[in-house]
Amino acid sequence: MDLEGATAAAAQLLSALGLDMDSDHRRDTPARMARALTEMLRAPSFEPTTFDNAGGYDELVVVDRIPFFSLCEHHVLPFIGEATIAYAPKDRIVGLSKLAWVVQLYARRLQTQEAMTQQIADWLVEQLDPKGVGVRLRAEHLCMSLRGARAIGAVTDTTTNRGVLADDPARREEWQRRLSS
Repeated sequence: MDLEGATAAAAQLLSALGLDMDSDHRRDTPARMARALTEMLRAPSFEPTTFDNAGGYDELVVVDRIPFFSLCEHHVLPFIGEATIAYAPKDRIVGLSKLAWVVQLYARRLQTQEAMTQQIADWLVEQLDPKGVGVRLRAEHLCMSLRGARAIGAVTDTTTNRGVLADDPARREEWQRRLSS
């Protein structure tokens, strides 16, 4: 990322919006803005720790209420929410904290919530080759709360299901029950 270029562009944008950038409080705002956006768009690196499913665990593994924020690619405003991730293991299981890390990995970019939901599911399928995966994201979009419709508190809910959580009616129903509890 070009932090110097981003700072100059931020200064131009803020000036073009009619803001006086010479006050003590705003003089360094373009640099702070550029650093903040850089931080929000830089994905963390982590090693996906997986383990042999030696015990043959065959039930859903669900991690709920994983907090995240991301940036809407249409307005560059945050959407803030929680993720719920489920998978039905086959040969491998994953370290539970890695499920929170994968949410952060895909949250740190300009995107839609729908795309982020699918990216998380794709990662789990690629890394674990599980019997099934379910991902649910619930988020408030500030582009909808702070501007336009000003629908403060409205929550967008997206889900995607793969494998047995999409194809097996009993497993899909179990996942759906977990989401409603």
